[in-house]
Amino acid sequence: MAEFQEVNEKSDLHPKPAGLVLQYGTAGFRTKAGNLDHIMFRMGLLAALRSRKTSAAIGVMVTASHNPEEDNGVKLVDPMGEMLAPAWESYASQLANAEQTDLVVTLKNIIEKEAIVMSQSANVFVGRDTRSSSVLLSQAVLDGVSALGGVSKDYGLVTTPQLHFMVCCHNTQGEYGEPTVDGYYKKLCQAFSQLCKNASNRTDDQKHLTVDGANGVGALKVREIEGHIKKELQISLVNDCGGKLNHQCGADFVKVQQKPPTGMKVNAGERCCSFDGDADRIVYYYIDSEGRFHLLDGDKIATLISTFLKELLIQAGLELNLAVVQTAYANGSSTQYLENTMKARKDSRSSYSKVPVRCTKTGVKHLHHAALEFDIGVYFEANGHGTVLFSKAAQEKIQQLTEDSNTNDERKRAVLLLQSTINVINQTVGDAISDMLLVEAILAIKGMTAQQWDAIYTDLPNRQLKVKVADRCVIDTTEAERRAVSPAGLQDCIDGLVKKYPHGRSFVRPSGTEDVVRVYAEADTQDNADALAHEVSVAVYRMAGGVGAEPKPL
Repeated sequence: MAEFQEVNEKSDLHPKPAGLVLQYGTAGFRTKAGNLDHIMFRMGLLAALRSRKTSAAIGVMVTASHNPEEDNGVKLVDPMGEMLAPAWESYASQLANAEQTDLVVTLKNIIEKEAIVMSQSANVFVGRDTRSSSVLLSQAVLDGVSALGGVSKDYGLVTTPQLHFMVCCHNTQGEYGEPTVDGYYKKLCQAFSQLCKNASNRTDDQKHLTVDGANGVGALKVREIEGHIKKELQISLVNDCGGKLNHQCGADFVKVQQKPPTGMKVNAGERCCSFDGDADRIVYYYIDSEGRFHLLDGDKIATLISTFLKELLIQAGLELNLAVVQTAYANGSSTQYLENTMKARKDSRSSYSKVPVRCTKTGVKHLHHAALEFDIGVYFEANGHGTVLFSKAAQEKIQQLTEDSNTNDERKRAVLLLQSTINVINQTVGDAISDMLLVEAILAIKGMTAQQWDAIYTDLPNRQLKVKVADRCVIDTTEAERRAVSPAGLQDCIDGLVKKYPHGRSFVRPSGTEDVVRVYAEADTQDNADALAHEVSVAVYRMAGGVGAEPKPL
């Protein structure tokens, strides 16, 4: 076949480093940028095959998200804007690790196994973040697409969620929206403006938000979106690409360090948020009058959104199955609040009722899959990556109610708010810009400050540690990674340690990328959370083959 001759020729321009082995994971491929040229070329090949298999456009995003600037990576986007199908992740790894002489054989094996018709057209959308390495690496993707006779559309600098959005729009023939950056802004901003019409008497202070763009592509896109929403929201943008990407700034830095990004002056009570490098994560925060830092992470965001939606469903008289999907890393207070808290309205009807919580394994793909099981699934990782999914049936019921002339004013208002909420959300993937607009709209409608939002529940003090081990595979878990089944006796030991501390909770799980075991612990005080995390770390070290010195107390 002629296309394989071109693959061989172009592959020689993107050689694989000897001995390099990489695996496609939740974040796709991610490592030092200098090791990724051949990976990008081969992901262009794979995207062309995937497009032919699905008869749809496939996305390829060149980004390393919250990683340091010297890193880079790539992830593929499936037809509805979702993450790559798990079966194809193994194909990605096979292609990435094939030696130069075996590349065509590996391609042919995939084509045969998937019964791909090579005469079928292939359409691939490509986007990249602001890393200096991304220009050449995205060109390698384009080379891979063309080597297999595919047609590519290079969107250039876009956020990861924008590329997901445009793939979905194209493949739904415009039903989800227009597959352009302007179409993205138009859909989200019009919905945001509609929501804000339900917020009365907002002061200029309440309309102001300080945004940390992590010196990434999200900062560029916030600049573009400002003109669309300036009446409803005034944004002060910091880390707007004048510094090093993700360096002492961004969502991951703020979440881990528990402090504002370097260079940001935060006044008491001022509402702030941070994106990560490709703008698919967001966390909020503020400083109180005593100078203490308060983080409003993915758990707080999920709680705010889900209780708002639950209230609207009750007001609209809609019986839809709403649930929140979390991982074991979600703070125990958030889970308890969602499952147990009731808040009565003046008319004695329940405004906030219990919201079921589903716990899944760590990784956005697991949360997204679980959220699809509900009429409305709200999912967020504690790191701020998440969104809301509305089933087709739920959207149809909401639409029908907006068109029903017998709907009274209260129900009509609630259902119109639901409809605008659907349109401001990027359902394809977690999206910092979309999530920011939704949070800002909810706070405006409810007349809430960041402090009032934070006071909904108080996070339990927690600590995360890691223990280096000879082989992380000795740790096996169950119940969405909340309990260890091996090595024998470890879980019994953890259970005994947890009982020593009020509100104690702890779990361990093997890292997906390195030989370490991650330890998480919660308790009533920070000292107790630290002590519990240390004791569990020692147990892991002694029972799971720890390497180096035994963990010391914090």
